[in-house]
Amino acid sequence: MVGEEGAFVLGWDEVLTEEELSVTLKVLCMSEEEFKEYKEQDGWEDDSEEEENSTLSNEALSRLKTPCKKLLYDSVLLTLESYGSDLKAEQDLLNNKEAYEKLSRREQQALHVRYGQKRILHQLLELVQ
Repeated sequence: MVGEEGAFVLGWDEVLTEEELSVTLKVLCMSEEEFKEYKEQDGWEDDSEEEENSTLSNEALSRLKTPCKKLLYDSVLLTLESYGSDLKAEQDLLNNKEAYEKLSRREQQALHVRYGQKRILHQLLELVQ
């Protein structure tokens, strides 16, 4: 469901791999009985039009059912723990001109990428609290 890399792609305004995340959340939040039925039917035969036309925008994420929000929240926390530093440390390094200039160009670029990723993850935490 998730693809080869096993990750979902999040943007500032919406989930970019929304179909994969939507199906994954549905399956992981199913009861045992619902999952058995899902397997027997080989997936959902007819999704409602509402589900087909919905996107996982930030607004939609904040309206998810509680079990799905908790699952996303816990997943984001695990992802943030996998980084070697927190958002504040990255921001402090970006704001410290002297320390920032000591970094190689490649390290500076990596810092910007990590900082952006962490900001998106923190935004997601706020949406699903």
